[in-house]
Amino acid sequence: MMKEAYLYKKLKDKRVQCQNCAHYCIVEERKRGICQVRENKNGKLYSLVYAKACAINIDPIEKKPFYHFLPGTYSLSIATVGCNFSCHSCQNWQISQAEKVRGEKISPEEIVKIAKEKNLPSISYTYTEPAIFSEYALDTMKLAKKAGLKNAWVSNGFWSKELFDLISPYLDVANIDLKSFEDKFYIKYCGGRLRPVLDTLKRLKKKKIWVEITTLVIPGLNDSEENFEKIAKFIKNDLGADVAWHISRFCGSISWKLQHIPDTPLATLKKAEEIAKQAGLENIHLGNV
Repeated sequence: MMKEAYLYKKLKDKRVQCQNCAHYCIVEERKRGICQVRENKNGKLYSLVYAKACAINIDPIEKKPFYHFLPGTYSLSIATVGCNFSCHSCQNWQISQAEKVRGEKISPEEIVKIAKEKNLPSISYTYTEPAIFSEYALDTMKLAKKAGLKNAWVSNGFWSKELFDLISPYLDVANIDLKSFEDKFYIKYCGGRLRPVLDTLKRLKKKKIWVEITTLVIPGLNDSEENFEKIAKFIKNDLGADVAWHISRFCGSISWKLQHIPDTPLATLKKAEEIAKQAGLENIHLGNV
């Protein structure tokens, strides 16, 4: 099912500018944006993944990971194919980088119905990047809110301001990947930039939406003490000492393009934890250990 995109601008010669994420793709007619799931058809931009869930599961909320939001509960987790990043370390690359649009037809109404029937207090938009299926997510979030359910995004945070303004009234919590504090890491290994992610985090904090942060620590790429110090300092100064930082272990064998890199040594995670404590962070969690 195709759905006209909620956030785009019409340009000359049937071109459009997508305003859904911080790439702000200019999309020619019959072409797609970087995410590969938004297409310009005759001067209109369409989402190709609306109501096409490639994954729907019931997960512990801690798996997202959220440690300070509805702890001990389960969340209905949904995703579509596609992503606006191309992270070499991606663990869900079979769906995030899928070449074909695929998925099971499940309407927003059905998702909320499943959550209610299973007595789940929240819906998580996760596995791939929820920003790329924002129309589907938003329509579900509105119904979930009415039904008394909470909405959780697990995201890379590479959003446009327009997207933030659209979804924030319905968003209860977000776990944002802060992959590195180096812009060059984002450019080389993710196909994105750092600044929009930091902007999203600040907007979430300003809007008083609960936020937790995850950093996947990859040996030799983002595991320097300097990088840990910069992230910890940013969290403390710009977001608050109580914001949870999940410092996660990288596993090469399940990554998309970094199979040659060994798993993160526990000592590296402990070092990051120590730096976070010295910076004054109160909620530090080691993941995948």
